[in-house]
Amino acid sequence: MSDKEKVVGTDLPETLEVAPDQAIAKRFGAFGPFLEKLFASGVEARGVERVPENQRETRNTWNNLFMWWSVNMVLTTIPIGVLGQFVFTLTFPHTVATILCFGFLGAVATAFIATLGPQTGLRTMIITRYSSGYIGCTLYSILNIFTQLGFATTAVILGGQTLASISGSHAVPLVAGIVIIGVCSLTPCFIGYNMVHIYERYAWMVTFFIMCCLYGLGAKVGFDVSAQQSVEDTGRALGADILSFGSIVFGSFTGWAPVAADYNVRLPADTSALRVFILTMFGLYIPICFTSILGAALVTITNPEYIAAFGTDGSTGGLIAQVLSPWGGGGKFLLVLLAFSCIANNIPNTYSTALSIQALGRPLAIVPRFIWVIFTFVIYTIAGVAGREHFSVILSNFLSILSYWTAFFIVIVAEEHFIFRRPGGKLGGYNLANWDEPSKLPLGFAGILAGCFGVVGAVVGMAQVWYTGPIGEKAGTTYGADLGFELAAAFAGLTYPPLRWTEIKLTGR
Repeated sequence: MSDKEKVVGTDLPETLEVAPDQAIAKRFGAFGPFLEKLFASGVEARGVERVPENQRETRNTWNNLFMWWSVNMVLTTIPIGVLGQFVFTLTFPHTVATILCFGFLGAVATAFIATLGPQTGLRTMIITRYSSGYIGCTLYSILNIFTQLGFATTAVILGGQTLASISGSHAVPLVAGIVIIGVCSLTPCFIGYNMVHIYERYAWMVTFFIMCCLYGLGAKVGFDVSAQQSVEDTGRALGADILSFGSIVFGSFTGWAPVAADYNVRLPADTSALRVFILTMFGLYIPICFTSILGAALVTITNPEYIAAFGTDGSTGGLIAQVLSPWGGGGKFLLVLLAFSCIANNIPNTYSTALSIQALGRPLAIVPRFIWVIFTFVIYTIAGVAGREHFSVILSNFLSILSYWTAFFIVIVAEEHFIFRRPGGKLGGYNLANWDEPSKLPLGFAGILAGCFGVVGAVVGMAQVWYTGPIGEKAGTTYGADLGFELAAAFAGLTYPPLRWTEIKLTGR
């Protein structure tokens, strides 16, 4: 293959291929006519297959802003700020500072991954094949499946909690609320890419208005920004609390990194990477910070009725219901809309989990994408029903662990892109035609070993209720300090370049 064919950009030759809907219909024999009608009605046929340059359908880069704004300006982002005080006993100012600083790091990292979508036309997990090989991609896909299912589970639980918190004779049982949120999330994902963008382009408008109302109503009752002052740790223990909460914040941003490229693969290859980066970064940073800081503010309300609504188990849905209660029926209506905002957050979880299942290997990739969407819905709905009484525990533990693997995943993909795949670099670009050819992709031992070193970094630096690593223990006091994602990124970042250089020298790919 010539150098011209390897470099990502407008110089790539147009790829001729059978349309995905025709290929899938032929593959399933007697069911072919039914599938043809389904795809003709607008259901997306393409799964993890690369989108060739001559099949890119849009130039609307603003989707990168609006989509992530809608995904994160939602009810499920509010509890992130709540955890700062509820779990880590931080005061409001320290909670806000931690969100702003660690959030910026996470937004930058995730926005970089998003830029690879237009450049390659590949879904995020498939891009990992160019740094970690076919086997490495499978491992990352497994991690991402659990990640997105974890996000989806927390989304349906919180949405269900909020619906259930609406008082009156027509209150929705928690289990029914979870199922309702799950079913509503399923529909746009079943249809596919275009419907996902249509929904996310406008969903943020309603929720932004509601968030502003919550700020106003909460302020009317009274925010006490020094409410946690008496119980906040000091000195080294305070630093440990900030680092541990920062890990959760970082994970809430980088949790989208393994799917960030999935939603702009249909942009032209010559789309400005800087434009995609900036729009994605602000599409993440502004709404997550705005909404999670709202959660931190609401927890500072010291009115006994509000404290009782929040409860000892940290019911964010109950607290929000109490904040809106002065508006009576209007408040209940806004609460219903806020509960349904979880749909916008859950859509990328559902859609990208299906893609990650396909990325596990060809036997699963030949199954139509929408089948895996339905399978995903069933799994996280069952998990939501089973874990419905333990939302805060699930959220805090899940987001902390999440930041570990996404940290070394981002570092490895970035080093491959900027060191080895850059024009003039060792490989000079991506052989995009080989995205599904294991014999032409890297063996992956460099990426897999670097990932293993990342895991080691996470283990020695982590500080969880159930385990504290030796470095994490020394960095803190009683409960340690969570340095898992920082050490995971550092260990992987230091080991990947020499390992990859060796792999290229030995194999040529």
